[in-house]
Amino acid sequence: MVYKILGPVNKIKRFVFSPFQENTYLISDESGNCIIIDPGCYDDNEQSSLSDYIKNEGLTPILLLNTHGHLDHIFGNAYIFEKYGLLPVMHEDDVFLLNQAPAIARMYGVQSKQSPQPIKTLTHGDTLEEGDIKLRVIHAPGHSPGGICFYSEPDGYLIAGDILFEGSVGRSDLPGGDHHILIGSIQNHLMILPDPTKVYPGHGPATTIGIEKKTNPFLQG
Repeated sequence: MVYKILGPVNKIKRFVFSPFQENTYLISDESGNCIIIDPGCYDDNEQSSLSDYIKNEGLTPILLLNTHGHLDHIFGNAYIFEKYGLLPVMHEDDVFLLNQAPAIARMYGVQSKQSPQPIKTLTHGDTLEEGDIKLRVIHAPGHSPGGICFYSEPDGYLIAGDILFEGSVGRSDLPGGDHHILIGSIQNHLMILPDPTKVYPGHGPATTIGIEKKTNPFLQG
């Protein structure tokens, strides 16, 4: 497990969890409210590292968001519900992946508790506003049918899920994936964001929209 603090305004904490090295994010404001995005905590130690941080920082979790329904991003959904009473919020087109996660986990030789069902679903253009945290929903299918990103225009960051990575893009060979649709989603919805926008992906290090415009080999030409 590795974690570090990112982001200058809303406080963004990254945890790297599970054998899949998935990025889990906590976004908090000055009031101490926090949003949990893609809890990938896989075992008791990882769950404790997440909850201990929340307790030690005096944070109050108020929302659970999933960028998509792949198992590495929802491993901790059941734990977050048990610990904080939060049900997931996601795009409706990925609910089927949420429900298939335990069976898919067995194919990978790992275990996954059944996630609780979403309390609500999101669509492109929806806005989530909690205290000083304001996020706009960007539906960006291609990695999965219901993949979404969360964009903070005031603070200039994007929680990108598995859509866009440093020097790469999400894989499209999983059920519901489509490379052509994925590239279109990135070009039409993400590359139009300001160049300085900080991109926090579902795996690996942060990058910016400007860097990916110039250097990402999947987005050239």
